[in-house]
Amino acid sequence: MATRAQPGPRSQAGSAGVAALAAVGVASGPGPGRPGPLQDETLGVASVPSQWRAVQGIRGETKSCQTASIATANASAQARNHVDAQVQTEAPVPVSVQPPSQYDIPRLAAFLRRVEAMVIRELNKNWQSHAFDGFEVNWTEQQQMVSCLYTLGYPPAQAQGLHVTSISWNSTGSVVACAYGRLDHGDWSTLKSFVCAWNLDRRDLHPQQPSAVVEVPSAVLCLAFHPTQPSHVAGGLYSGEVLVWDLSRLEDPLLWRTGLTDDTHTDPVSQGIGAGQLQLTEGFALVMQQLPRSTKLKKHPRGETEVGATAVAFSSFDPRLFILGTEGGFPLKCSLAAGEAALTRMPSSVPLRAPAQFTFSPHGGPIYSVSCSPFHRNLFLSAGTDGHVHLYSMLQAPPLTSLQLSLKYLFAVRWSPVRPLVFAAASGKGDVQLFDLQKSSQKPTVLIKQTQDESPVYCLEFNSQQTQLLAAGDAQGTVKVWQLSTEFTEQGPREAEDLDCLAAEVAT
Repeated sequence: MATRAQPGPRSQAGSAGVAALAAVGVASGPGPGRPGPLQDETLGVASVPSQWRAVQGIRGETKSCQTASIATANASAQARNHVDAQVQTEAPVPVSVQPPSQYDIPRLAAFLRRVEAMVIRELNKNWQSHAFDGFEVNWTEQQQMVSCLYTLGYPPAQAQGLHVTSISWNSTGSVVACAYGRLDHGDWSTLKSFVCAWNLDRRDLHPQQPSAVVEVPSAVLCLAFHPTQPSHVAGGLYSGEVLVWDLSRLEDPLLWRTGLTDDTHTDPVSQGIGAGQLQLTEGFALVMQQLPRSTKLKKHPRGETEVGATAVAFSSFDPRLFILGTEGGFPLKCSLAAGEAALTRMPSSVPLRAPAQFTFSPHGGPIYSVSCSPFHRNLFLSAGTDGHVHLYSMLQAPPLTSLQLSLKYLFAVRWSPVRPLVFAAASGKGDVQLFDLQKSSQKPTVLIKQTQDESPVYCLEFNSQQTQLLAAGDAQGTVKVWQLSTEFTEQGPREAEDLDCLAAEVAT
């Protein structure tokens, strides 16, 4: 072996045992294969009387037995017997070594001269490489990367066969809330549903007994806590309404609602951002004729002009900028500052504007989720029914990279709030995939099996306050809170620089 570990307590005990056995072997009486009675041994100029003789009553200079010379004699005996202790039960097979005279020395020397320049050139290239800058060898045992802390659920909702359609963490990071509804086919507009919340900091936490439960007359498809009010949460309903609740008010939690008016969404509300006054102040409409022709889009049937929006994510760097996912599979870069009027006859109490500024290359099907990078103003992710995650730069239409994560739908994708090159995706095959692009751009670092029967995982959210927590909700009506290791919560060396390099790439 090239290296040898320092002996631990067990290896030291083993050495002592070998030495003890060796001493017993030396002190044994005559017999087959044994030496005769021990004689006085002479080491240098020190005469050491035999201890065997002392035991038999033969007097000698017993005081000399306590001299330093005895230690020298014992060490010598241990070293001599150490060789015997290493003898194996089977005789070692001798290694055949070719005599030096049989090597073709001239040909070997010619080969070494021939490859010398190439080897030196490669060594110099490796020496100048920065591939391993900041890399530190970790000799400690790896901890489990992901572990399940809580399995949460509301039995009445699960008994109805409701899915967890959305998850949100409150502003303190201590409360996780989920929306119950259905995302598969069927008319769920009149189905009673629920919003449930659990305070993970409570000592009396019961996974099957939420700390707050709100009954809702229609399936809830999306949920978002207020960015600063820990108890305020907004929900988007299948009916098109948006409601806001105060979960600290157990008797009457409803604060505001849009009601069913001309300003109500005409389709289910599939994603909401934040909370606030539920009086319409600005309105936008997506019309096919007004989309920027940044890329080739599929032709829509004649008369179909409106574009369905399926997901939204706001930029962390520009509060006016947001990304929309669409039913047509193409992401749109949009702005709240858009001034052009939308060419639509849709009724509204405020003028509707056309927000789209740029159209990106499409997925192979509708987009279910988009997420803007919290570390780079130009990067965002999208995921959809084609099982792909696309990484886009806002400066070009084609994606920088496209990863096929599943043969089934991808329902959610989220950037990590603390690691620039880490994101998570939820699939229709029952798993959550964690990617670390600093390690691999082709396969997940960790694959978390959320459901054993491969029923879909519909939503997931990182906790931006307690960054080691990730929550995911599934078709079984279950919310699982996963604890991430420090590998996913501590930024690596040069990670921000690597993200900048990734954003500077040009799609091929």
